[in-house]
Amino acid sequence: MELYSNLKEGEKGAWLSIITYLLLSAVKLSVGIIGSSEALKADGLNNTTDIIASVAVLIGLRISQKPPDQNHHYGHLRAETIASLIASFVMAVVGIQVLINAVQNIGEGRTVEPSILTGVVAAGSALVMYVVYRYNLRLAKRIKSSAVRAAAFDNRSDALVSFGTAIGITGAIFGFPIIDSITALLIGVLIIYTAAGIFKEAVYTLSDGFSIDEVETLSHLVQNVEGVILLKDIKGRTHGNMVFIDLTVTVDPALNVFQSHRITEEIERKISKAKPFSTVLVHIEPHL
Repeated sequence: MELYSNLKEGEKGAWLSIITYLLLSAVKLSVGIIGSSEALKADGLNNTTDIIASVAVLIGLRISQKPPDQNHHYGHLRAETIASLIASFVMAVVGIQVLINAVQNIGEGRTVEPSILTGVVAAGSALVMYVVYRYNLRLAKRIKSSAVRAAAFDNRSDALVSFGTAIGITGAIFGFPIIDSITALLIGVLIIYTAAGIFKEAVYTLSDGFSIDEVETLSHLVQNVEGVILLKDIKGRTHGNMVFIDLTVTVDPALNVFQSHRITEEIERKISKAKPFSTVLVHIEPHL
């Protein structure tokens, strides 16, 4: 099935992110400590949260590939969303810790000038993460994966964070050491903000949230199917990359079973064309 094949391919993006974050976090933390840069150390801690998030995406993608069983009739497609939810809590905890350390450094007046190497590492990291972002974004569009797309946007945020870190370190090198700690403070805020965004999206999906714009688009498609007199009800929910649509339409009560079934097939065909990974349940009622 194409859906499960795409989930398998999505693992490439998760593995790329994990390997990149492992290398970058190790380099940033080491150089940050040696070069006396709070901003670079905070950026390194930021990448450790990204390792956790990427591992969560990978685990979610793996579990999502399991077929339906007697206890999971709709499959395991929501596993990646649950993994993202857990990752958001871990990211928030690390973000708060970075925030606390930065505030303490500013409050205690720690103003050690970082080395030039820390700025070079930050700038290089920004470039690497931008390349990873572009790769994962293309992959997400090709396989239509919300999890990989979220990972790509996280990659972009990390590229911007590293770029900002490089600017902060440069300012500290040129005579304003406190900028390094202020940059670390801003990174902590950004980590928490990113965690909140992932949390919000995961909760929205797990609580069966469905865009009103999507409903209007699908309603328009159904109402234009020949033989449909009235669209009485339409509901939608998402499980990972799969969309489940339940709808009720009325038709001419004089139609036989075969004719009514042809209408349901046309509705399913149109919705599947607009939403390739979808399961549609159509309930037919006589128009009275």
